[in-house]
Amino acid sequence: NGDFAVEVSVKFTTDAEVHALNRAYRQKDKPTNVLSFPMVQRDLLDGLANSDDGEALLGDIVLAAGVIVAEAADKRVPVVEHAAHLIVHGTLHLLGYDHETDDEAERMEALERAACAALGHG
Repeated sequence: NGDFAVEVSVKFTTDAEVHALNRAYRQKDKPTNVLSFPMVQRDLLDGLANSDDGEALLGDIVLAAGVIVAEAADKRVPVVEHAAHLIVHGTLHLLGYDHETDDEAERMEALERAACAALGHG
């Protein structure tokens, strides 16, 4: 595909804001740890390297600070490590990956483990 750059916006916010976004965009009336909002349609991802300026806004990732802190405590991992994992997870969603089926989940989890390991997180 060639070299190209993408931009991802990451926002850490309140559980209440993530709850409102989850309700508005996913019809789920609860907070969640991470939400991804892609700016590039899945079927156009392969063409990103062919854009005129070689840059694209891939999308937005929104993280609920309180949920992440609680989950990190439950998992007994540092908050920074858990947040990094969720940013990787959100980025994979922006790249078109999902976890609706067992096969999709296994593929996505393998990519998450590899990316987190590359970042120095177990």
